[in-house]
Amino acid sequence: MNMFIKSIIAVSIATVTLAAQAEIVVKDAWVRATVPQQKATGAFMQIQSTKNVRLIEVQSAAAGLVEVHEMKMDNNVMKMRAIPQLDVPAGKNVELKPGGYHVMLMDLKAQAKAGDAVTLKLIFEDENKKQETVDVKATVKSLTTMEHKM
Repeated sequence: MNMFIKSIIAVSIATVTLAAQAEIVVKDAWVRATVPQQKATGAFMQIQSTKNVRLIEVQSAAAGLVEVHEMKMDNNVMKMRAIPQLDVPAGKNVELKPGGYHVMLMDLKAQAKAGDAVTLKLIFEDENKKQETVDVKATVKSLTTMEHKM
């Protein structure tokens, strides 16, 4: 096989590999900064997928416990609770934001300081129970940044 054909095959394989890895895209991931001795904070992001998936788990070495939570009004009271999974419908943007769905990082190992990064491992499952992991670096942002306020 000549070099031209080998190059075309290599580029085709690389393109297919990148497309397979890009089925789930996580954008704009950030974590709210903490004050000293604060043991919990939230992580926020946007998730899109080319197929129906569920976010079933989030892991981070920065925290002893990581859960996906939802906040919603219940009889005029804002309530927060852990949920076992978060559906990400194909082609839809699912936003994790203050006052809505978010990732809770609890039992923090250290203060989350503005400018730092927190590594998150998001584990998704499709309709056939096949799991896919997406590693995310979330930037820690200041408590005083207006875009973070509810």
